[in-house]
Amino acid sequence: MWICPACNQKFLHQNQSHSCNDKNVTDFLQGKSAHTVALFQYFLDTYKQIGEFVLHPAKSRLALARHTRFCSITQFGKNFLHVVFHLDQLYPDNLIFTKMGQVPNSKVFNHHCRLYAQEDVKEEVRKFMQLAYELDARKQVKV
Repeated sequence: MWICPACNQKFLHQNQSHSCNDKNVTDFLQGKSAHTVALFQYFLDTYKQIGEFVLHPAKSRLALARHTRFCSITQFGKNFLHVVFHLDQLYPDNLIFTKMGQVPNSKVFNHHCRLYAQEDVKEEVRKFMQLAYELDARKQVKV
């Protein structure tokens, strides 16, 4: 485990590239609709029921991390959140993902979905939230 001396973020690999506090959560929410901010808070509250995590703001995304980043919010739209789950295989047999693909030169498969309302965070979405979180737990490095 490596901790950046400038921003105190924890990483699995030494000198891992990151935004080093160039952005914060407020930057992502600035100017967003009350609907989007409420949906974001609901999504985070739902994830907190699964387990503990920290938010890692970066230039183009807001990542949720435990040991590694297991989920990202890549877009805060006027009336939606664009969420990406980082999984270890493709899950093509569902209707919630708008795009799926393997990150080049890795064993990570990104699964994209759009959430328009709190009701969209239904059982199937929660299943993938849980799966991404549990996969991250398996990556734990003993310090």
